[in-house]
Amino acid sequence: MGVYIAKRIVAIVPIFLLATLLTFGMIKLSPVDPAEAYFAASNTHPTEEALQQKREEFGLNKPLLIQYVNAVSNIVQLNFGQSYMTNKPVLDEVKVRLPTTIQLAICSILLTIIVSIPIGFISGIRKNGLIDHISRLFSFIGASIPSFWFGYLLMLFFSVKLDLFPVQGTGTWLHLVLPSITLALPFTVQYSRMLRSNVLENIEQPPILYAKMRGIHDLIIMLKYVLRMAIGPVITGLGMNLGMLLTGTIIVEVVFSLPGFGRYFIDAIFNRDMPVIQCYVLLSAVIYLLCNLVVDIIQMFVDPRIVKKGELL
Repeated sequence: MGVYIAKRIVAIVPIFLLATLLTFGMIKLSPVDPAEAYFAASNTHPTEEALQQKREEFGLNKPLLIQYVNAVSNIVQLNFGQSYMTNKPVLDEVKVRLPTTIQLAICSILLTIIVSIPIGFISGIRKNGLIDHISRLFSFIGASIPSFWFGYLLMLFFSVKLDLFPVQGTGTWLHLVLPSITLALPFTVQYSRMLRSNVLENIEQPPILYAKMRGIHDLIIMLKYVLRMAIGPVITGLGMNLGMLLTGTIIVEVVFSLPGFGRYFIDAIFNRDMPVIQCYVLLSAVIYLLCNLVVDIIQMFVDPRIVKKGELL
């Protein structure tokens, strides 16, 4: 078990270095001159001497290899530079905005788990039953509605008409209800149907049929064996989507005017704030890697066969 976890941790390092290389390469291939973007953010018209001085300050006149090594060194030290817009360290700006995104992502993933797992499991063991038919209708509607439009509908009905939740902003748990539902809808649809399909597939497996022949109660079989076998892909998907939620809440944050990490990234794109863009891309990669590591560890306890396969590689 320890060997399996150690291998997964070691595998993160080259992937992270590849992510830094790709990020560095994309910035260099971009037609945007960081020195020009710096002055454009403050609406100033610099002279050629000022541009050259700023390029030297950014280290843009050094060889690419030296620039890359310096960039990796700064990233390891959590030094992402200063924002062109605010002249404040990017990491300080992220620390202010990231908690809002984390709260929203965690609430959304918890809501997805609470709703999708029971619906998917019951739909699988009661195929063509009432709940199965309702979940199919729910899935069809949920898959057809764009998230931003669904968010505006929730806002119109629950905030404007009924005045139950705040329209926008942060401050209390009430501010997270409508954004969390908006984010959770597509994932709830996806994983409820996925779990239903996995339950139907595993319910006819030989171990399940053997357990029935031994006279084990159906409820125990379904909860202890079928659900455990069927939930593995769902856990993997949830872990992947947690990483996506932490870095991909852009639309919802804009709709509900949440001062989160995603909205900060959108503002940086419009303002060509290169340090912020670089920070966002690299943190997104790190979050995905960490989420995958956590999912692998959880899967190790859910299905111990994964450990044996991993140690043989």
